[in-house]
Amino acid sequence: MTINGELEKGKAHIIVEIIEYVPKSVLIKTIIKKSTGNVTVSSFDEGEELAEKTSPFDNYIQIIDGTAEVVINEKKFNLKLGEGIVIPAHSRYCFNAKEQFKMLSTVIKSGYED
Repeated sequence: MTINGELEKGKAHIIVEIIEYVPKSVLIKTIIKKSTGNVTVSSFDEGEELAEKTSPFDNYIQIIDGTAEVVINEKKFNLKLGEGIVIPAHSRYCFNAKEQFKMLSTVIKSGYED
């Protein structure tokens, strides 16, 4: 159950079951959203991609199902189940689904006051 777009607090869940695969789609579901950062889970159907973008914050990605191609500043990474990577702030990145995959994304917006 979601409340205000977030998962219900104080209730256990199985992370890979939070989001389903939908044919020819990329789905993104918010787990926690705060002014200091957010945690989301995404599902990519085979053949889908998320266009290149840049974020002013570090973004930690962990694959929770399948295998994902992540391109960071034109360098390709093929991440398997259980693997993760930090996408550095101000980097260009995109995701390509050679097969279905699900990922957990954590963005921390604090610590950039320097």
